[in-house]
Formats: sequence, C-alpha cells, structure tokens
Amino acid sequence: MASVPENINFPNEEEKIMELWKQIDAFQTSLKLSKSKPRYTFYDGPPFATGLPHYGHILAGTIKDIVTRWAHQSGFYVERRFGWDCHGLPVEYEIDKSLGITGPDDVAKMGIKKYNDECRKIVSRYSKEWEEVVSRMGRWIDFRHDYKTMYPWFMESIWWVFKQLYNKGLVYRGFKVMPFSTACNTPLSNFESGQNYKEVIDPAVIINFPLDDEPDVSMIAWTTTPWTLPSNLALCVHPDLQYVKVKDKSTEKVYIMMKARLSALFKSEDEYTILGTFKGQSLEGKGYKPLFNYFEKMKERGAFHVLCDTYVTEESGTGIVHQAPYFGEDDYRVCMRYKVISRDGSVVCPVDPSGCFTDEVTDFKGQYVKDADKQIMKLLKQNGRLVHQSTTKHSYPFCWRSETPLIYKAVPSWFVRVEWMQDQLLKNNQQTYWVPEFVTEKRFANWLKEARDWAISRNRYWGTPIPLWISEDGEEIVCIGSIEELSRLTGTTVQDLHRENIDQLTIPSTMGKGQLRRVSEVFDCWFESGSMPYAQQHYPFENCKEFENGFPADFIAEGIDQTRGWFYTLLVLSTALFGKPPFKNLIANGLVLASNGQKMSKRKKSYPDPMETVHKYGADALRLYLINSPVVRAASLKFKEEGVRDILKDVFLHWFNAYRLAKEENSPFLYNQSKMDVSENYMDRWITFTQSLIKFVKGEMAAYRLYTVVPRLVKFVDQLVR
Repeated sequence: MASVPENINFPNEEEKIMELWKQIDAFQTSLKLSKSKPRYTFYDGPPFATGLPHYGHILAGTIKDIVTRWAHQSGFYVERRFGWDCHGLPVEYEIDKSLGITGPDDVAKMGIKKYNDECRKIVSRYSKEWEEVVSRMGRWIDFRHDYKTMYPWFMESIWWVFKQLYNKGLVYRGFKVMPFSTACNTPLSNFESGQNYKEVIDPAVIINFPLDDEPDVSMIAWTTTPWTLPSNLALCVHPDLQYVKVKDKSTEKVYIMMKARLSALFKSEDEYTILGTFKGQSLEGKGYKPLFNYFEKMKERGAFHVLCDTYVTEESGTGIVHQAPYFGEDDYRVCMRYKVISRDGSVVCPVDPSGCFTDEVTDFKGQYVKDADKQIMKLLKQNGRLVHQSTTKHSYPFCWRSETPLIYKAVPSWFVRVEWMQDQLLKNNQQTYWVPEFVTEKRFANWLKEARDWAISRNRYWGTPIPLWISEDGEEIVCIGSIEELSRLTGTTVQDLHRENIDQLTIPSTMGKGQLRRVSEVFDCWFESGSMPYAQQHYPFENCKEFENGFPADFIAEGIDQTRGWFYTLLVLSTALFGKPPFKNLIANGLVLASNGQKMSKRKKSYPDPMETVHKYGADALRLYLINSPVVRAASLKFKEEGVRDILKDVFLHWFNAYRLAKEENSPFLYNQSKMDVSENYMDRWITFTQSLIKFVKGEMAAYRLYTVVPRLVKFVDQLVR
C-alpha cells in the first residue's frame, strides 16, 4: 500500500483532480448516466460577461454547485446550463465610455448597426476567463450548451412572452415620472433605482413665493433640488394641518409656513411673531408670483396656485412643497388632479435625456441640472427670492450601472400592469420556500405589497426590440410574437432580431392607415432575464414537453439584492403568464464586502484577486470559508484572506493528517456476529456519531439549510482529529 506523504499542496492536488475530470469528461458523463432519472430543475441567473467574476459570484456559484450536486447524488437528473446576460446598460455604458458617446445624437451619427456591432464585440470579452474561474472553483455547469440573451432563438421567446402579456391587456403606453439615468439616457424601473442608494450632501434652500392678493406676504417652500425650481407650477400644503402667518423679527418680512415646522427657519421663539393660525385648507387656490417667467403663460391654465394634498408631512421642510409636476411623482399626481397639467396639454419638462436644460430655460440653457444648482441659487438670491440656504445629508438613488445620480423625470414608456396582481403575487410567493425565511416573509413580501406597474422599455439600442408596429396616429397596433409572424407580415426573411435588422421593416395597415412602423424602444434587460425559464428552452417553439415537465424550477439561488431584481421579475412574469410561481425553493445569500465593511472596489484594491486566493489556499478552502459564514444566512460577510488561510490550517490540514494516520494504522476488519456485543470502545461510538451525522445532513439538505450542515461537518472533522 502506497504511503501518504507528510506534506500536501492543496491547490496542486485540486488541479490534478480537475485534469482527471477533464480526461474522463466527468460532468457530461454524469449527465448521460443520470438521463433516465427523475428531473430536478435548476435555473441559473445570467451574469454579465463585461467584467470578471468576483467573490459574490463565487459564493452564489458555490451554493448552486453544492445543492445541484447533492440533488444529482440523491438520484436526480440535474441539467445545469450557464447563461449570459448580453444586452442592456452594462454593455452600452462600456461602449459609450470607450467611444466618447454622450447622447442619442452621437449614436445617430454613428449609426445603430455600427453601434450594435461594437456592443456585440465586447459581450463575450471575459467569457473565457469566466469559464476558467468557474471551472477552477470546482463547479460543474454546462458551458457547451449555454444560452445567451442575444441569441435570435432566445429573443424570439421573449417576443412570445411579451405577446402573451399584450393579448391579456397587460401592456400599455404611459407617461409617468420615473427614475432616469442621464448618463445612460434612459428611464429605469423602480426596482432598478432601489438598488444603489448613497449618502450625499445636497443644497437645501427655502424660497419665497409672494401672494397675488398680499404681495407683502410670502409662502415659503423648501427643496433639495434647486434645479427643479425653473419648472415650478404650484405649491402644495396639507389641508388638515395647522399653518401660521409669521413675522421674522430680524427682517420684518412676513411668511406663511406649517406651524410644526417653524424650526426649519427659526432657532428660537424669540426670532418670530405669530400673526395668525389656520388650517392648510384655507390656503387652497391662492395665487402667487412665479419664480421665473419661462412658463408664466401656464397661469391661464391654473398654474402658480396653492393646492392641497395629504402627502405633505410634518417631518421635513417648511410644510409647503414646491410642485414641478414633470419631475416628481406626487407633484404629477396632485397637479393632474387639479388640472394644472393634462395628458394632452403642454409638457413642462425642460431637461433633455442627458440631463441638460433645454432652450426654454434661457438663463441656464445647456447646463447639466446638478451643475446648475449654484447658478440657480445665485439668481434667486439676486431676485430676492432666496430666504435661507444650507446643505443636507440624505440617501439618494444612483444609477446602478454608471454610478451617477438619478433624476426623476416624466417620460413616455411601455408598461406591464403589475399593481392589479399584487394579491396573486403575494399568494404565489407563499407557495415558495426561501432560505432564510425572513427574506420572503418580510423583505420580499413588503416589496410585493408596494409593487408598481413595470416600465419595461428603454430608449436604447443594444437589446431585444419591443415587437410593436404602430400606425402614425397610434390607433392601429400589431404585436409580433415570432420570427415567422414577422416574416409573414413584412414579406422579409429575418434571421437576427436586433434593431439594425428590423427597424426599417414595415407592416401594411389593415385599416387604411398606410405603413405601420416599429416603436423605437428595446426591452429592459431585466425583462429578458425574467423570461429565461422560457427563452433558454426556446419555448414554445421547441422543447415544450421538457419545459412543462420542469416548471416551476426546483431550485434557484442568488444574492439578497435580487429580491428587487431577478427574483421579482421571475415571479411577475410567471404569475402573469401561468398564474403560478416560477420556482419552488430559493436560497438568498448575503453580500460579500471588503474587510473594512465597504463595497468591494477593484479601483481601490480593497480585496485580493480571487484567483490569487485560490492559487495560495485552494478552491476548497475558499468555498468552505464562504459557505461556513453568516453570508449563507443572508447576512453580510467582511471578506478576510486570513479567514481562508485559517480554514486550510484548522480544517483541511487536520483532516488530511487524520486521513494519513488512518492509512498508516490501517488493518483489515473481520466481521463476526457472535462477538458483536455492546462495546465500550470509544472508537465504536463514532459509528453511531457518523450515522447521526448522515441523517442530520440528509434532513437539513432537504430543507436547503447549508448554514446548519456546514458547521456540523466542520465540527465532525474537528472532533475526529482530536
């Protein structure tokens, strides 16, 4: 019998095993051997291949690998296909940066075909590295039969999904105030905007609005977005709360503000005199002097008056909210109710897709809105309208891709109706099993209760085009659900569905309205990833039986941040299409942070390169470090390289030494029933201990509780070596 060496290099041993797997084609062979067994369905959320995998990807991949290997070893056939998210902002933003593209005009000059060709080139920039890293981590997943969201057959299934929603009356075109990325020139959905909040310091100003009937008395409003003031069309107060007419002793000026908010302007009661108290309702309809003359003609339609609504709070500001209806969701709602604005009226939205003021705002024309804040405050001060100026620190949404601050802006968009199915979403969510449970019971359920209609269109280029052909007057709409249908109605054979290949195609009107042309928008890439259960199978054009037998999926897993991303879009689409959840079991892991508790930053070099860690300590040590941590219970992990080292030193080396000792002292075991009395030998107790461990692991793995299984296994090794 060969002796076991005293020393071992774990990374080298892992590479030998990987070479063996390659020689015998271990993964594909295991799939072939289990093909006839019951099916266990797993969906792999597609990552973007525009960057290298980080510890978060490795963690999620490890969880997926453990669960799907266990399912395979428990007697199931487990198809594991790798997927790639190819479209959308991550790709386009890289191209915009490299080519110096700042807006739609630059793309128009370049041409959509050339632009999309550039996007296509970088889609798989790191695909080879991804395969190397994922394989080196010991994960078994099929790269040979992958899916890419840019494949025509994948895109065709997305068209099918959309047409089902359209035929059910769940698609509409609306004009809503939405989070808007000026860096990417496109609106974002509410769940996208919620992914990346940061603490920022913004200007906080109080502005006066002299009343028409009492020019010496001014309403005063507070805002942290001075750039919206040129678009002011109204003021809003709470109808039922107390307001005061107050005299500032230091300036002799008279203001109206909420009584509960006097502290926003005055430090003590000695600084003011209250001249009168009244409810906000009494202020309704009062007119005031506009801040600027850009839109003063709107006064004829009811602008520049005081409105009432209960969304005004006592928590911040002066209790009077300035209304810029095309830059605020509540502003839009209130002004629409008071008919200050209308769906078919003039739109007061003097900001272009790049976030710069348009010609209407003559004083700040061409300036980026955030940069214009200082100049706006300066002009207001010169005009005697600035009452108080300070700064405030608050949480503000940033674009998840460009890391630039979002603005809220009214834009036309295509929506999927979601609000109507909130109850069904909650019901379907209750049919799923999550680990840990609090994520679905609290975080995800709370998000579903506030579910909004989903803006699925993006004013971009590299993506799956929205398959709607519309007449010039907008009254005739044809929704296309397949490549065959498009070819039949346009008379053109089509193989690739990207914009450069179909934008020029027209469909003859059946109502005498000439030629129908495609709308310009493409799908939000989250719509694509939410459609992956169907599109990866090219359903319903192929593999119908395979899909229907394996839906809903038995298992999915991703980071907890996907409660507002992939988990959500999967549930919305499956509920809308089939009335049931898209998966049965889910593990949500926490976030892997840098050792200082901050988000990992490649630029700041706040974490070691994953492959360097693997080369030092081995993939098994890294895997065990990650899954034997709070991150598997959806908590955060501050990654420390010494933690991986300690796993190697305290677990794997001890385990190896125990193995080496057992091999050296090995002697044959001869079974004799007559001698099998109750034993007092300590080592015999390990038989019972081992069997109880096996029972425990089987039970906990069936419940997807890796956070109980892994510590028990580590404890077993520790007790074994002691």
